[in-house]
Amino acid sequence: MKDARSKRLVLSLVSIGAILAIGLSFAARKSAATVTFTKDVAPILYAKCATCHQPGEMAPMSLLTFKEVRPWAKSIRERVVSREMPPWFADPNHGEFINDTRLTQQQIDTVRAWVDGGAKEGDPKDLPPMPKVANTGWKFGEPDVVLSMTEEASVPADGSVPYRYYIVYTNFTEDKYVRFAQIKRGEPSVVHHVIVSVREPDQGPLPPEGEFRAGQQRVNPESPDAERQRQQRRGNNPDGMLLGWAPGMSPLTLRSGNVKLIKKGSALIFQMHYTTNGKPAKDRTGIGLWFAKEPVEKRVITRGISTDARKLVIPPGDPNFESRSSLTFNEDVHLQMFMPHMHVRGKDFEYKLVYPDGKEKILLRVPKYDFNWQLSYFLKEPIAIPKGSRIDCLAHHDNSANNKYNPDPTKEVRWGDQTWEEMMIGWIDYTIDSQNLRTQTQTANNK
Repeated sequence: MKDARSKRLVLSLVSIGAILAIGLSFAARKSAATVTFTKDVAPILYAKCATCHQPGEMAPMSLLTFKEVRPWAKSIRERVVSREMPPWFADPNHGEFINDTRLTQQQIDTVRAWVDGGAKEGDPKDLPPMPKVANTGWKFGEPDVVLSMTEEASVPADGSVPYRYYIVYTNFTEDKYVRFAQIKRGEPSVVHHVIVSVREPDQGPLPPEGEFRAGQQRVNPESPDAERQRQQRRGNNPDGMLLGWAPGMSPLTLRSGNVKLIKKGSALIFQMHYTTNGKPAKDRTGIGLWFAKEPVEKRVITRGISTDARKLVIPPGDPNFESRSSLTFNEDVHLQMFMPHMHVRGKDFEYKLVYPDGKEKILLRVPKYDFNWQLSYFLKEPIAIPKGSRIDCLAHHDNSANNKYNPDPTKEVRWGDQTWEEMMIGWIDYTIDSQNLRTQTQTANNK
């Protein structure tokens, strides 16, 4: 009798489980069938993907309309479920960032359900307002000023091209405070990366506009000796970069009250890295600047924390070569941004804060660095760094055959400009606590 009751109980539980499974399966199919592009998927794409996936931007296709998205539905599902897209490489256990593009699990499930349900369009009335498309290519409207290379750069069809440098006079008759900036490439197919820096008037006589010629004095912002080169010159410009561009990097977007400073009489230096693609090309890259319209207080300083180039010697086949760099602050500052930089053998990167009392805190960890998509990480809240604190950067490089981007695992690799060489730079943005540009400007005006 007891065995019979037990069997009936088991059968009842199995039946209930089957009914629940059928019900859940039916609910899932019904849910998938009711997910539409206009109501459910478009808001996700507009919020997380449209920055790049719109006409004229870096992504290979636009994803603004149902007609554009529908042919890519299965591919989108695959990339979203695997979290390959949108690209984001920071370890979520360390730091919160304004530009975090990760999708929530609910958003991922929505995209999956939409595709599984047949990728239906839905009611056009449900479509949210489409993101503003930058028809002119400028993200913040028409710039206050556009400064471009004064001559075209000729890029050959084949071979490697050394870094080239171009000087552009600003002709500013007063100090300018820049809140937004964007680099626009003239011929995107050959521009690998751009770094624009500022040469201030007290850093020596300005060379003629155009390309730097042999023997003219210049600073490579990516050189591990860049800071020493700047210190050896007259002048005291602490800022290592106005703005850079590489795949994945964002335009300059600063908080209200924070600015980049371009002093009157300064010139811009364009560092251009070109790559050949089988066809000769010409490029004239420029930068758009938007000046602050509100009172300014802090100057944002960009600085690269570089490893010792003499120690960056990666043996052939080494899968986990370690490089380190450090910077100690001699005044109170607030950190704003991180941008790790390596080349194709870059594997992972970490920023760690060491307080004067020895306490440590990881600020950013990038466990899978991707040279092909070089993200900047903008902090939601600036991090206070007391005087005497140190930023330690730790990175690893993979020179083994297991690295699919490695051009030759049998070669020893050293520091160099080209992508088959290596670098290790932990770029940071910070402001100085004691600085108040508003007060300084008022004092200068009263003199």
